[in-house]
Amino acid sequence: MTRRGFSEGQRLQLARGVLLQCIMGGYPSARFYGGDDGDLQLCADPQRIYRLPWSEPPRALAICDANELDGRSSGLSTRGLLKRVLASYAALGLQPVVATELEFFVFAAHGNPEQPFRPPQGLDGSREDGAAAFSVSSVNGLRPFFSEVCRCMEELGLPRDTFMHEMGVSQFEINLLHGDALLLADQTFLFKHLLREVGLKHGLSVVCMAKPLAHTPGSSMHIHQSVVEQGSGRNIFSDEKGEATPAFYHFLGGLQAALADFTLLFAPNVNSYQRLFHPYASPNNACWSHDNRAAGLRIPASAPVARRVENRLPGADANPYLALAASLAAGLYGLRHGLQPSAPIQGEFEVPEELRLPCTMQAAIERLSRSELATELFGSEFVEGYIASKSLELTSFYDEITPWERRVLAAQV
Repeated sequence: MTRRGFSEGQRLQLARGVLLQCIMGGYPSARFYGGDDGDLQLCADPQRIYRLPWSEPPRALAICDANELDGRSSGLSTRGLLKRVLASYAALGLQPVVATELEFFVFAAHGNPEQPFRPPQGLDGSREDGAAAFSVSSVNGLRPFFSEVCRCMEELGLPRDTFMHEMGVSQFEINLLHGDALLLADQTFLFKHLLREVGLKHGLSVVCMAKPLAHTPGSSMHIHQSVVEQGSGRNIFSDEKGEATPAFYHFLGGLQAALADFTLLFAPNVNSYQRLFHPYASPNNACWSHDNRAAGLRIPASAPVARRVENRLPGADANPYLALAASLAAGLYGLRHGLQPSAPIQGEFEVPEELRLPCTMQAAIERLSRSELATELFGSEFVEGYIASKSLELTSFYDEITPWERRVLAAQV
């Protein structure tokens, strides 16, 4: 849209079906978004308009809500879904506080999907071999790229907490500063867009796939979450003595009750299950623990005022609006129903059957399709449409024969 059209309030409309478009470009049956495929209106959030510092010529990006023409939030909008969850908290005088940890890989420019990704050449002409995890000099070879990333974050008002090289080859993590859940979802979305665009300027391919490299840790989008009282800002997970409150345990109980049903919301792609199938640092369980990274729900070591629950299930490929909505809706369900979690686990452990999560996309689709809880919390329009879209994506994947099958199975008799 032109700057003049935007400033004069020109309305931008969008076909409803676009909200269910598959990642390959196709659409499920029109019955999932209305037989007429009528329009939605995109309503810019006036507090989420950004001048894109990497763009030439200058452009701006406006984050929008997808609303029906009568002004109601579309039942297919993930941002609208998150706003409804937050309104449910507000009705109880509560407000979630969240932070996201986004992991990503930086690769050389990559145009051939038949070939694996490669680390880029650094300033010294070499390619990383994977021995730089948490090294203070690990980003020096990509200094021009990261310098522009940090500059653009500052210009966009994206406050970062910590930044580090992660365990994988040319894998990095930036943690966004904790705050309001809708703001963090917007910032996470904008940050992923920034990474991709700045990477292209520098001849790099920034990848937020859950598992882009074999035999290498995948990329997560861990969600840290606590709940405070509106007005006072008191963390309801800790009491006056600094001990965990019943609300803390109820929140955990809700997450445990919902994670298996909601796995497809946190792990939305075929590749997501490559990460979850190899659970090193990517736990595919609903166990909880104090500071054990093998648990899907980890309680980081912290002062009582910062007591929080880390949901380690979402991958870097998750939709931040949907992942936050699902995680917070699960916690709220536990708060409302007084659910109790299992006993915490420590050290090495066997995952009880009732706390195992789906580890294939087909199993996750089937679990979500049977979930009365998901329909109760998110509505049948969204759940059925989402499943229809993801089922098409899985079918598209099975329509192709992989190099592994040709390499290993072709000579079998």
